[in-house]
Amino acid sequence: MAMVCLTDFEEYAKEHLSKATWDYYAAGADECCTRDDNLLAFKRIRLRPRILRDVSVCDTRTTVQGTEISFPVGIAPTAFHCLAWHEGEVATARATEAVNTCYITSTYSTCSVEEIVAAAPGGYRWFQLYVYRNRKVSEQIVHRVEALGYQALVLTVDVPYTGKRRNDIRNQFKLPPHLRVKNFDGVFEENAGPEEYGVPANTLDPSISWKDIYWLQSLTRLPIIIKGILTKEDAELAVEHGVQGIIVSNHGGRQLDGDPATIDALSEIVDTVQGRIEVYLDGGIRTGSDVLKALALGAKCVFIGRPAVWGLAYKGEEGVREVLQILNDEFRLCMALAGECRRPVGVITAAPFQRHPVPWFFTLHFNFFKA
Repeated sequence: MAMVCLTDFEEYAKEHLSKATWDYYAAGADECCTRDDNLLAFKRIRLRPRILRDVSVCDTRTTVQGTEISFPVGIAPTAFHCLAWHEGEVATARATEAVNTCYITSTYSTCSVEEIVAAAPGGYRWFQLYVYRNRKVSEQIVHRVEALGYQALVLTVDVPYTGKRRNDIRNQFKLPPHLRVKNFDGVFEENAGPEEYGVPANTLDPSISWKDIYWLQSLTRLPIIIKGILTKEDAELAVEHGVQGIIVSNHGGRQLDGDPATIDALSEIVDTVQGRIEVYLDGGIRTGSDVLKALALGAKCVFIGRPAVWGLAYKGEEGVREVLQILNDEFRLCMALAGECRRPVGVITAAPFQRHPVPWFFTLHFNFFKA
């Protein structure tokens, strides 16, 4: 079967992965309302194309944290890639290196950060960080990834406790015996209690607060990007605490069910930040049109999670490359059909949309491209 769109990869993965593995990747918290709304919210947005504009050459390149990437789509941090493909995160890293975009490596990788760097030494990588009750665990991995050449830290802040994912509970989800969270080899050997997603339960630190941003800044010179902000109040605090970026994220709907869809939360955060730091988005990106809508509302770049795993399940590294290429092709086409082929910079300089007579629709203007 020809793989034409990201939904084709999703259907393939659902058919070929075990039920427990599929349920783990697909899971949302509780009733999955936020997970599903991440997708539906994009469908409520309408574009406002311009015609008779020279779109013979489209430039999809952009920069994130000062580094140029081929187009404004990267790979979000997702755990346990070896469940989908035997090479796991190594294959993901090679794919993102091949297409020259950003890969945010998950703390909960089934390949170590050293293996990932060795597999794709020229890749552009950020590292997703959690803060643990034992702060030395977090400190050690920060120093490891900085020494390996990772170029930013992505601090995930929406998991003081793990959300309730009902199917994981029903399936009694555990990593199979041949897999482990390799970044923690030898770290939790003395903990013989129950596990939660590959590490001992209750290891995440629920006391983390804004003061810990200063603690993290004292450990590293790497840019710090906060993942999990959904309100203008927290966006302002992020700027005040000197971070270099925000990922508007609700953890793929896997944490607090009832959060807003990320695309619905984006505008107020962009309006608050006013270009002082870069704003990114994950959650619900499935088409090139979705990418264009997010950029029109002020995101500098978007990140995909589940679709990358579907690509892995299909053909490993080649499958991830195909997923990214389809998104790039669709994004380029949407740019041209919307009448904008100048290089996206993700900065809104005027009103980004107009209200449609039907209240839940709006149309986007394309004034976010560099002349």
